[in-house]
Amino acid sequence: MIVGITGGIGSGKSTVVSFFKEFDEIAVYLADVEAKKLMNSSDNIKSKLKREFGKKVYKNNQLNRGYLSAIVFKSKEKLAILNTIVHPEVAKHFQKFISKNRGKAYILYENAILFENKNDVFCDVIITVTAPLKVRIDRVVKRDKTTRESVLQRIQNQWKDDKKKLQSNYSIENINLDEVKLIVKKIHQKLISNSFKK
Repeated sequence: MIVGITGGIGSGKSTVVSFFKEFDEIAVYLADVEAKKLMNSSDNIKSKLKREFGKKVYKNNQLNRGYLSAIVFKSKEKLAILNTIVHPEVAKHFQKFISKNRGKAYILYENAILFENKNDVFCDVIITVTAPLKVRIDRVVKRDKTTRESVLQRIQNQWKDDKKKLQSNYSIENINLDEVKLIVKKIHQKLISNSFKK
């Protein structure tokens, strides 16, 4: 069973994922983390990114994240091009991960833009993590040492929470960590009982 988990920037999705990671009987795939690794290790991705965004996209053979972010977060077209280069490679990598972890109760598939890049079709169950807009902006400004404007720009490139929640099986509002931990435990127990019924 594939359990997708998503949430807009600053929703605290990584914190929720860290609570799920405490359960030994599941496997966790972090699409964003794997995408970053592949952008530095895949020759196929590297050559396509250089062709599309110029040689400056890599510095000392490492992805120049600041340079690339400045381009893609100002242009939906450029962001779409980036996604068409990176996501097929991540999807292939994820399929291998599924094969390796067939014995697990379920695979938690973390993807910030699960719906936007249509990866929700791979999921049997979907969890959306939310938080109030002000909380999200404050978290990202503090974490990334960036401006409110740049955070808002990134939020505008993602689906709104209400739209995600409509297409999700569960939603978790991430404000009180003790409450969130309890909710995660309850969802996990439901998923475990469902996976063993199959």
